[in-house]
Amino acid sequence: MTIEVRVPTLGESVTEATVATWFKKPGDTVAVDEMLCELETDKVTVEVPSPAAGVLGEIVAAEGETVGVDALLATIQAGEGAAPAKAEATPAAAPAAPGGSVDVMVPTLGESVTEATVSTWFKKVGDTVAQDEMLCELETDKVSVEVPAPAAGVLAEILAPEGATVEANGKLAVISGAEAGAAPAAPTAAAPAPAAAAIGKDVANAPSAEKAMAEAGLSADQVTGTGRDGRIMKEDVARAVATAAPAAAAPAPAAAPRAPVAAEDAAREERVRMTRLRQTIAKRLKDAQNTAAILTTYNEVDMTEVMAIRNQYKDQFEKKHGVRLGFMSFFTKACCHALKEVPEVNAEIDGNEIVYKNYVHMGVAAGTPQGLVVPVIRDADRMSFAEIEKAIAEKGKRAREGKLSMAEMQGGTFTISNGGVYGSLMSSPILNPPQSGILGMHKIQERPMVINGEIKIRPMMYLALSYDHRIVDGKGAVTFLVRVKEALEDPRRLLMDL
Repeated sequence: MTIEVRVPTLGESVTEATVATWFKKPGDTVAVDEMLCELETDKVTVEVPSPAAGVLGEIVAAEGETVGVDALLATIQAGEGAAPAKAEATPAAAPAAPGGSVDVMVPTLGESVTEATVSTWFKKVGDTVAQDEMLCELETDKVSVEVPAPAAGVLAEILAPEGATVEANGKLAVISGAEAGAAPAAPTAAAPAPAAAAIGKDVANAPSAEKAMAEAGLSADQVTGTGRDGRIMKEDVARAVATAAPAAAAPAPAAAPRAPVAAEDAAREERVRMTRLRQTIAKRLKDAQNTAAILTTYNEVDMTEVMAIRNQYKDQFEKKHGVRLGFMSFFTKACCHALKEVPEVNAEIDGNEIVYKNYVHMGVAAGTPQGLVVPVIRDADRMSFAEIEKAIAEKGKRAREGKLSMAEMQGGTFTISNGGVYGSLMSSPILNPPQSGILGMHKIQERPMVINGEIKIRPMMYLALSYDHRIVDGKGAVTFLVRVKEALEDPRRLLMDL
């Protein structure tokens, strides 16, 4: 029986993804829920499990291809088709070719991709390897590709060392498959079973998580799995690494070849591979700059009245609603109020059309150990101050724990970014496509201001609105920012919808 493997639901408003990595190749035996491939959307990475046990038949969507929701990825031969593959995969098949060897070849790299660079070897010559155990990782200009061992044995020769450029279907290494290699391979192939037992579950961890744990030097008992049945996902490894070493150096992508570095300086440098999340963030930010006509307008707001109301009612507010009264609810309310007057800031461009949103799904940018994420508060324009504060607190907590779902980061119509919590006095935020506006909040700082002809010290905050000039004119952007300023300097206007 043939079973189809299709693209799962990718989240609200996400209609396509890119096939990043296939963990299996045609003819491989697969178990139920075993990870077959990894897809990348513009925000998150999605792993596709096998819907049934059997043998992987045809791979329809190769690495690098763009696929839509419910598109056919591959086929699996279940039932009788699985039997021959299982027989071939058993260690007993190895002695059938005494003294033989197996070549490790470069896998299919994806449409229009003809070469790759060997980035990392996980094994060295002489190491015993199990079938499907990861041998090395290749990098193309689009994705990273993991190369599994085609057979159990001993890694006899590495033909393409780290840093070498290899062509599609090129030869990477040789695995010996004779008595010298097949015999030691059997215990190695059985190794995953104790590992699964050690973490208290009978399902394998995600292949990308296994690789990430190996790179970080972590064991499975040091990572808390959040996948199905406690399965460890690569995001879980990232959280464990961040918890163990919060001060780790952040990777810095280079847009151009580096200038020559002195030998004594190079010896003191450290190279850290960018995570997929960081790569996705970098790509989206650059895409935003390349697509939208981003312009930023600035203003400042006197926070005296907001701070006075907050100080007066914060204890009663927390006692009644069980959540602290912060500044974010005031800013969210003020933005919702202003977006009604200037709807183009809450709209988006779709081809040659402008889509106006008669609702406000407010994105609230949050920094996490893994990178910037933007959880969305849906229908924020219909929420009370207490409901907004509760939603922000709950989503912020789960964002830091890495437990947000894709759906919770999709569909935002406008975004607020609070750089003031880190001490930023002024910045120009970048749009979160396809949104047309983002408000940057900053540090509250006392400054001398002229009030009715007198110099007084007031708590002031700079505001920055970055907007897509293709859809929002300067007049609309300035009007929006002035309305936010007016609402915050006289919060009673929010209560009276003025």
